[in-house]
Amino acid sequence: MAPSKKQLIDLSHTIEAGMITYEGLPAPIICDYLSREESTKHYAEGVSFQIGKIEMVANTGTYVDVPFHRYAEGDDLAQVTLEKLVNLEGILFQTEDRAITPELFVGTNLQGKAVLIQTGWDRYWRAEEYFSGNHPYVTADAATFLRDAKATLVGIDSYNIDNTSDWERPAHSILLGAGIPIVEHMTNLSALPQRGFRFTAAPPKIVGMGSFPVRAFATLGEK
Repeated sequence: MAPSKKQLIDLSHTIEAGMITYEGLPAPIICDYLSREESTKHYAEGVSFQIGKIEMVANTGTYVDVPFHRYAEGDDLAQVTLEKLVNLEGILFQTEDRAITPELFVGTNLQGKAVLIQTGWDRYWRAEEYFSGNHPYVTADAATFLRDAKATLVGIDSYNIDNTSDWERPAHSILLGAGIPIVEHMTNLSALPQRGFRFTAAPPKIVGMGSFPVRAFATLGEK
C-alpha cells in the first residue's frame, strides 16, 4: 500500500500592520528597517534586499501562552520543550456553548494530546463582535478536567480561553500552572477531522517572555 499523502492545514490568522487582536492592546507596526531602494547602495548593480522591522505586543494574531505568562517562576518560551508544542497527536471538539464544561470531553482519552476546541468565534475576526464579552470560554471545571486528563496542549478559536469578565482567569491559571500551553485566536478548525491529525504551534525561543505568535498548523495523513 502506498503511503498516504500529507496535507498541511493552516490554523493561524494573518498578522498585518494596524490590526487589533485583543482590545486595549496596540496593533503591530510593520515597516522597513532597510528598504530595497536603500539597500542598493551596499550591493552590486541589480542586487537588493529588504530587512523588515516589526513592533508588536506578544499577544498578537494566533499565539501561544506558556507558564511564564501567568507565573513568574514558570517556564518561558525558551524553556518550554518542543515536545509540548510540535507534532502532537490532535483531537478536535466542537461546541456552540458559550461556557465550555467538562461534559464536552468526558469519555475521551486526552492524555498526551493537543485538545483543540472549535467554537466558530473566528468568524468574527477583525469585526467588533469579536471583542464582545459574549465569546466562548473554558470554565474552571473544564480546565481542571483537561489538566487531570493530562492533555499536553489546549487550543481554542475564541477571543480568550477565559471569561474576560472573570478577573481570576481560572483556565489560564489551572492549565499554565500544570505546564500546559494554551493557543488562542485560532482559525480554520472546521477544516480538521475530529481525529487523525498532528498539531504544531512553535514560537521563537525567547528568554523572559510567556506569549508569542505562532504559525499553528495541522498535518493530516501522517502516520
